[in-house]
Amino acid sequence: MTPSLLILTDFFRAANKALDYATNLAGPLGARLVLLHVRRDSILDPEVFTGKLSNLSNEATALALSQVAEDLVVPVVVEIGHGRVAFAVADAVSRHHPLLVVLGRPDYSATPDELVRTTALDILRTAPYPMLVVPHTLTSTGLPRRVLLAVDGEDFTIGPHAGAMRRLSRTLGAELTVLHVTPDAAADVAEDEILASVRRTGLGIDLETAMRFRRVVAASPAEGILHAAQADEVDLVVLLARPRSFWGQLFHHSATAEVLLHSPVPVLVLPTLA
Repeated sequence: MTPSLLILTDFFRAANKALDYATNLAGPLGARLVLLHVRRDSILDPEVFTGKLSNLSNEATALALSQVAEDLVVPVVVEIGHGRVAFAVADAVSRHHPLLVVLGRPDYSATPDELVRTTALDILRTAPYPMLVVPHTLTSTGLPRRVLLAVDGEDFTIGPHAGAMRRLSRTLGAELTVLHVTPDAAADVAEDEILASVRRTGLGIDLETAMRFRRVVAASPAEGILHAAQADEVDLVVLLARPRSFWGQLFHHSATAEVLLHSPVPVLVLPTLA
């Protein structure tokens, strides 16, 4: 079965940037793109009142998708969904089983973090699946060569997504740095145990170079991750989203949410089983 990447598009700048990024990934992966546009006519949509949604007619949407597909250099399937994006994505995932869901991050700079409820977060809460979020400010859509994997020191497993992540890792051949953020500079951090917990998931075992370890002292995990991403000139940040992150009342204040909103580079969120 040909692997695929599910890419959300609304024809705006952020979606176009994400499409370019996904296209560059699809080539070496031997994957096709599933180009999904959702007509967001649900009153439950988190962005239905922002004025940032496409208001094209069905005919205009189909024509626009066709034109986009014609310009792509990789195989593509076009679909139009309706209603709440998270549900449309869940339906498409159940049928196509993509390696990743890819979407763009629009400009939220004028909106306070506590007022932002993004499509990415809505999807993660409703239908957790490996998701790549590409910021609209990204200057290069080339393949990532330096990857930062942020871990909390606890064991984890990514279950059915392990195979897809290993395929992605082999294809990229990127340098992998495992990051652990601690608020206390004097804290005892077991580097060998943390690296071993990553290896047990299958991540990193196909790399041409050994995994690196980096420790950052910061007041919060998000602060440390964002600092390391900028200081180390990282191309991709990988976050683990544990089940408790999805349903907690403080989800929007979690490290996942904050990094998704502010990372200068693409963020790959991996839902874990524990």
